[in-house]
Amino acid sequence: MSETPENTFSTAKLDDVESMSYEQARDELVQVVTKLETGGAPLEESLALWQRGEALADRCERWLDGARTRLQEVRESLESTDSSDEAETGAAEGPAT
Repeated sequence: MSETPENTFSTAKLDDVESMSYEQARDELVQVVTKLETGGAPLEESLALWQRGEALADRCERWLDGARTRLQEVRESLESTDSSDEAETGAAEGPAT
């Protein structure tokens, strides 16, 4: 059985992407995009760069989604604290005369 061209392409190294910080993934993604935009790389290398870039972009997006979630939780916590503080302050002051 002969190998088809898509089976002969090497794949990008992706196992380290999951352990990257947002900044590491973003910085490397910028480098990958720059390499792809300048061109000149052989097709196989370009495909591997594309795969790695996709994985890096996904990692960055998940970091940002997590940050958005944490910010939303903090906002909601602060809003509920403010609401309960206002309710306590109003109750402590008693009815307006």
